[in-house]
Amino acid sequence: MRLTCPHCGPRDRREFYYYGAADYLNRPAPAAPAQAWDDYLHNRDNPAGVTQDLWYHEQGCTAWLKVTRNTVTHEILAVEAVAGGVK
Repeated sequence: MRLTCPHCGPRDRREFYYYGAADYLNRPAPAAPAQAWDDYLHNRDNPAGVTQDLWYHEQGCTAWLKVTRNTVTHEILAVEAVAGGVK
């Protein structure tokens, strides 16, 4: 699989670190019940179809990227910088 970094261009996925679903950053409030934290930490969806994930360009420009991809066809639909990155 190849990802097109907005700063570096097309790169092999081995240059990137997969962080997880983009909605992973929607954490429960600190005072949320234990069940909400348990769900957040241990239960993940495994959708078939279009997803949005966070990837870190670890061996490149160090940018965080939001990658929209189809988990069925492996097609990369969009890559956009979320934060960071050095040309």
